[in-house]
Amino acid sequence: MTIADLLAKADRPLVSFEFFPPKDQVGEEQLARTVDRLAPIRPDFVSVTYGANGSSRDRTLSASHRLVRQSGMRVMGHLTIASQSRTQIESVIDRYALDGVNHILAVRGDMPGGPTQPWQPHPDGLSTATELVELIARRGDFCIGIGAFPDAHPASHDPDLDAKIIKDKWQAGASFAITQLFFSVDAYRSLIERLRGLDCPIPVIAGIMPITIISQVERFAQLSGAVLPSALRQRLAAVADDPAAVRALGIATATAMAADLIDIGAPGLHFFTQNRSKATMEIWQRLEAQGLVQTAQGSLVDSSDSNHCQARSDAG
Repeated sequence: MTIADLLAKADRPLVSFEFFPPKDQVGEEQLARTVDRLAPIRPDFVSVTYGANGSSRDRTLSASHRLVRQSGMRVMGHLTIASQSRTQIESVIDRYALDGVNHILAVRGDMPGGPTQPWQPHPDGLSTATELVELIARRGDFCIGIGAFPDAHPASHDPDLDAKIIKDKWQAGASFAITQLFFSVDAYRSLIERLRGLDCPIPVIAGIMPITIISQVERFAQLSGAVLPSALRQRLAAVADDPAAVRALGIATATAMAADLIDIGAPGLHFFTQNRSKATMEIWQRLEAQGLVQTAQGSLVDSSDSNHCQARSDAG
């Protein structure tokens, strides 16, 4: 079953994990340990990031291939278009197909310097993520995901435009979306309301990043455009000199937000793991104790599963 199939049929929120491609042997061993420790949750899928401007392309492909071969998990590879030619992009799509990676998260990516830098398409490349969705859909039998910004894209600061672009990508062939990190349930709710107001039924999985190190999450929030609510900033500032207290507050905050997201109907939770398992496992265990999530008994890929992505009309 594809992710779109799971979203269409699920009677529970999906659970998934995001990893980044390791840079060296030490990183590979760390990722292997993390995958092993999180495996008992039986995630519905896992994903591997792809440098915003294609900088980790080869490492992403290698890591995705290893996960397919070694973990038995449903794997989604990321793909960006920044600083890459159409030929390079097509070669990555073809490599994913060859490696048995039948899900791709199609995102534009950013220029060197971050998302607020003016966008400049590669002279021989693509201009938008919508074009990337169209290319992937034409080139193979893939189930396609896209990104979403509950706090609005940092380059445009226009939530209505963000919603329209998501609808364009859905019409181009995308079956689901995954949000960037965010810290306000109301921001997620508003995004969904804007999409439904445009008659766009695409399921939007909520991205969850537990705060364990203040400087790290502030950097990620700045890059993604996520807003740290003032109340949360104040609570973090009050314990900033106590790493254990910061971590405890971060875990509690992420757990509460995840519970609220499930309560308002989020179809899935996608944990940004940073190739670590402990924080994600703690949040999962707390949600499980509340009866909000359950181990997905059918989540591992079976050789008899269909690789065909459900029609978009079935994905809502």
